[in-house]
Amino acid sequence: MMRNSLAQTDLAFVLHPQTDPALLEAEGPLILDRGNGVFVTDSSGRSYLEGMSSLWCAALGFNEPRLARAAAEQIDRLGTYHTFNRRSNPAVIELAERLLALSPMPDGKAIFANSGSEAVDTMIKLAWLYHAGQGAPARRKIISRRRAYHGSTVLGATLSGIASMRGAFAWPDPGVLFAEAPHFYTGSKPGESEEEFADRLVGDIAAMIETEGAESIAAMIAEPVMGAGGVIIPPASYFPKLADLLRGHGILLLSDEVICGFGRTGEWFGCQTFGFRPNMMSVAKALSSGYQPIGATLLSAEVHAVVRAEASRLGVLGHGFTYAGHPVTSAVALETLKIYEEMDLLARVRELAPLFRAHVGALAAHPLVGDARAVGLIGALELVADRATRRPFAASDGVGAKLIALALDQGLILRNLGDTIAICPPLVIAPAELDLLFTRLRQALDALSDTLAAIPQEKTA
Repeated sequence: MMRNSLAQTDLAFVLHPQTDPALLEAEGPLILDRGNGVFVTDSSGRSYLEGMSSLWCAALGFNEPRLARAAAEQIDRLGTYHTFNRRSNPAVIELAERLLALSPMPDGKAIFANSGSEAVDTMIKLAWLYHAGQGAPARRKIISRRRAYHGSTVLGATLSGIASMRGAFAWPDPGVLFAEAPHFYTGSKPGESEEEFADRLVGDIAAMIETEGAESIAAMIAEPVMGAGGVIIPPASYFPKLADLLRGHGILLLSDEVICGFGRTGEWFGCQTFGFRPNMMSVAKALSSGYQPIGATLLSAEVHAVVRAEASRLGVLGHGFTYAGHPVTSAVALETLKIYEEMDLLARVRELAPLFRAHVGALAAHPLVGDARAVGLIGALELVADRATRRPFAASDGVGAKLIALALDQGLILRNLGDTIAICPPLVIAPAELDLLFTRLRQALDALSDTLAAIPQEKTA
């Protein structure tokens, strides 16, 4: 393909994460140059409706002027500083106050980071510190779930239950235990109800705790909706039952809210949508609408009391990042939260959610779609070779990737997670823009049907 000099320079010098290098070299990078609301424009001038909010994060779209002003004003006032050794700044102080007020732990504490991955690492380290402070330093094991994604640090990769994320990157740690993902479509038994499915999965975790010994387990980490694992929405009773189980064994429940946080599911946080109160939460992404790299870990008052006492006993909380609580990222995140509240974000999401759900549901009848699911303004289509038997396509066929390419041809950016197509538009999307998103997605699905019709049937078995 023809490439401009910018694309050639990219290929010469940039190593792209989460990218097949050979495919990148064959097709070149898609270079995004400008944004306007829910649309982005590439370096050739072509516009796309961004149906994934960049990477699940651009809740306010791609050119919110108030965030640009907040960054500029803060740089002019105090362009950088840290929060080590009793230092602080007005922006991070106000951000922490406002963030905790929105959370289910308003009497807790916030400690900041630069990403969701770092916020997850912080949760695990504080869980270990908490149990040490309780006189139980042997509580080190962490329960995660298959298909989970918890970041790209070594610890995040070790906690993740996705093969491509783990690969050569995960630490060979027998202290990370994996429960089943609560994916009813692929994981339920014939005739099993969602309630029965939830009971079985929580029962399996109870058996795991019994086998491993509760006295060896520090915490369980879970995304309310499993994002990168395929937008897996749990049965309604799953988390309340799980929370009761863990609480009874003194095991902390850590909610990874990096994708679900800040209105995506129709509540401020996914744990509120699914009816459980965690001991800690990690947040990032929409905290600044993706405009600045920032994350945070929120601790309940109960956890903080133990952490505080143990850190004081040791003489220091031996954890932190140079740019955590940075005044510029904090100022942008603070302005983001102010915009959310002023626009009544939750009311907006709840108003749009039925339309979004109807659009997703309408595609459930498409011949290529086995399952269509949505909550709030996040959803997914699971592509299958045979709807009646739920038989998947062969992984080597790359059907999900083919659909994403066809959607791009239609002027729509989405993301495939294997053969699951994730849909996560900016929360400022208008009803007419939602209509356009799903019109383009249906056109891409129909084009994919035509493409697959030309392939001998045995090739998609």
